[in-house]
Amino acid sequence: MSINATLFVQAIVFAILVWFTMKFVWPPIATALDERANKIADGLAAADKAKSELSAANQRVEAELAKSRTETTQRLADAERRGQAIVEEAKARATEEASKIVAAAKVEADQQTVKARETLREQVAALAVKGAEQILRKEVNAGVHADLLSRLKTEL
Repeated sequence: MSINATLFVQAIVFAILVWFTMKFVWPPIATALDERANKIADGLAAADKAKSELSAANQRVEAELAKSRTETTQRLADAERRGQAIVEEAKARATEEASKIVAAAKVEADQQTVKARETLREQVAALAVKGAEQILRKEVNAGVHADLLSRLKTEL
């Protein structure tokens, strides 16, 4: 066989192979490639959508965090103000209680002073009577001289 016939036969076989490939092999491959391209495009679109949703969610989270920080700061300030008010109220009550205790102590001290003076007057009167008895060398009757003894107590 000659080289021209071989080339011609090979060209016919090549043409049949190209036709067979274009008719039966190429369409499934092209379909698979198109499906793959569509899947990739859908995946990229979903990724972009997810990225934008993530960005929106992050913004919402930041807004909620800022809101909660503000609320927390406000609650802490309110609690501190309430604590200050409670402390001031307790101080006022303590001062009032201390004033009452001091006043009661003064009244009690005054009463004890008066009682001590009365006791001292009675003791001085008794000593004066004993002194008078010894000076007079006789007994002084307290019942008879009650008026005299009461004046003596008041003078002391």
